[in-house]
Amino acid sequence: MELVSRQDPHLREAMWFAVCCRALTLLLQALFNLLIPDHTADAFSPPRLSEPGLWDLLLEQLLGGLSHWDAEHFLFIAERGYLYEHNCAFFPLYPLSVRAVAEGALWPLQWLLCLRSRLLLSAVLLNSLFSVLAAAALYKLGCVVLQCRRVAFLAAVLFSVSPANVFMAAAYSESMFAFLAFSAMWQLEKGQSWLSGLLFSLASGVRANGLINAGFFLYSHGKCFVLQLQVGSGSVRKLPPLWKQLLSVASSAVLMCAGIFLPFALFQYYAYVRFCGPGTGLEQTVPKPLLQLAWDKGYRLAAMNGVKPAWCSQRFPLVYSYIQDTYWNVGFLRYFELRQIPNFLLALPVALLGSWAAWTYMIANPRHCLTLGLERRKGEEESKPRAGFCCPAVFVYVVHATVLLAFGFFCMHVQVLTRFLGSSSPVLYWFSAHLLQEYEPLLRSEGTDNRTAAPCSKKSLLGKSAGSCGRGTSENPIVRLLMNCRLITPLSKCILGFFLSYWLLGLILHCNFLPWT
Repeated sequence: MELVSRQDPHLREAMWFAVCCRALTLLLQALFNLLIPDHTADAFSPPRLSEPGLWDLLLEQLLGGLSHWDAEHFLFIAERGYLYEHNCAFFPLYPLSVRAVAEGALWPLQWLLCLRSRLLLSAVLLNSLFSVLAAAALYKLGCVVLQCRRVAFLAAVLFSVSPANVFMAAAYSESMFAFLAFSAMWQLEKGQSWLSGLLFSLASGVRANGLINAGFFLYSHGKCFVLQLQVGSGSVRKLPPLWKQLLSVASSAVLMCAGIFLPFALFQYYAYVRFCGPGTGLEQTVPKPLLQLAWDKGYRLAAMNGVKPAWCSQRFPLVYSYIQDTYWNVGFLRYFELRQIPNFLLALPVALLGSWAAWTYMIANPRHCLTLGLERRKGEEESKPRAGFCCPAVFVYVVHATVLLAFGFFCMHVQVLTRFLGSSSPVLYWFSAHLLQEYEPLLRSEGTDNRTAAPCSKKSLLGKSAGSCGRGTSENPIVRLLMNCRLITPLSKCILGFFLSYWLLGLILHCNFLPWT
């Protein structure tokens, strides 16, 4: 994919800003990790089996804040594989990538760093790369879908200061998933179905919610077929070609969806063979400290004592749903308890923003929503499609974001809603950019070079020369708003306050083993 174009200063500026934000994130987490003592949390924390050296201790001081909470699972899987049953809640593609980089590109450092340290360094480097590429992919996707270069650029810049920023930097799979998902959506919009299917398939090997992305293929193929049915008189002579087309569309959609579900199915099969198969004497090969951890915490090892887990005898033995139910008590309305009110308050900003986005879109396009976007528009409307967040092409993305929002709010630990939406859907950034662009006078007064169909302007978004893109800060609308924070509207202050405060609080709390989203 050609993500960087010399003819597009907006893309260069978005990627440069993403690099700067990632560097600042790493610097701040190192500072907070040094100044604030780690909280003793009741979380997965396997013992270190090798004595750390001087360079290991130095790396731990610099990047140790990015190895907490679920990051411990990913790093442990990358080092030891799926030793414990509950590790299977974390999909394999990300830890496999971390291990590959640690054993490949970082192999020369084996004389200085132990494997665990190289894995942590590998995770940080990979996530830094993926977060920058995800910002670029989001910008390219926004240009195609929104048909508004300014809003697409603003959304990409907002992604770099995402409220889920700490999870984009830590040894979590969010950055990799965001890059794969946004790239797949972009390729699908360009008509590259097979490449999009491959990227969506890889995304489903990173996180379970990648399975929902199959809806993009079903909608895209179904919409094309329905719109073509509305062309012509529909005479009997045209029925055979339509039936052939129907079979072609159906078979293509089925193959693509099967490809997206394949990584999930293979991983469930792997877990079944590992934990439900006959004993292999695995306990004898597990180091004693890890065995002791299993006994102390009640973690289940593969074929432990020859007793199979309960999920092995289910009609559909899915270890993922079993772990979510048994270990984390995930289920419909299970989190609706009085003691969880603080977590609901943490998720409130993103829940309100997502709900507001869906409502705004429905009010702006009531007929389009009622017909599911399957009604062919009149010739005049088709020749001049609306640009921006409320354009017809955004419909499927709003539906996708709303489904994720509803599922996360009612069925998951609600505090993860911020990173759940922030790494899976572009709508959070598109709608925030839309609000800033529409209601912030400092951005509204920047000119009218919005449509991507127009030739690339020689000036940047804020009137600077294209040659200055990436070197200064005045081209960046977020930097401009922050430099004029006393002049911006209350709505802009709320949006930027949400993004930046969650970024900062996430670094302070998460990197010191304190509860966060």
